[in-house]
Amino acid sequence: VCLSKGMGAPMGTVLIGKNEIMKNAIRVRKVLGGGMRQVGFMAAAGLHALDHHFPLLKEDHNRAKQLAIALSEMSAVTKVEPVETNIVIFNVNNEDAFTKYLDKHQIIYSDMGHGKLRLVTHYDYTAKMHEQMLAVLRKF
Repeated sequence: VCLSKGMGAPMGTVLIGKNEIMKNAIRVRKVLGGGMRQVGFMAAAGLHALDHHFPLLKEDHNRAKQLAIALSEMSAVTKVEPVETNIVIFNVNNEDAFTKYLDKHQIIYSDMGHGKLRLVTHYDYTAKMHEQMLAVLRKF
């Protein structure tokens, strides 16, 4: 279970499973560098995220779906992948022009290469930001 994805926890993946599976999983985690000490403050941030930010994930997912709809209505966008969470992945026909436009409007995105871009809604992405983003997309 990943607590950092959109929930405002600084980091944190929680391993959950039956005892026989967890013995090996814990060993593998340590081999890969996951044997950190004094991680209580990180666990506290994860608990805070679960208690206070978890209900907000629904808003993030709805905003991502709204972005996907807006993108799918744009002639510059050739494909929008189905949105299941807070991540919107889409392809554009002129990556250079589109990314320069996003940069000009200080929109943060991930360039996945070959005209594929990614937008992510999250805990810090407010309703005001969302309305501004939709307006920026409509103006392209």
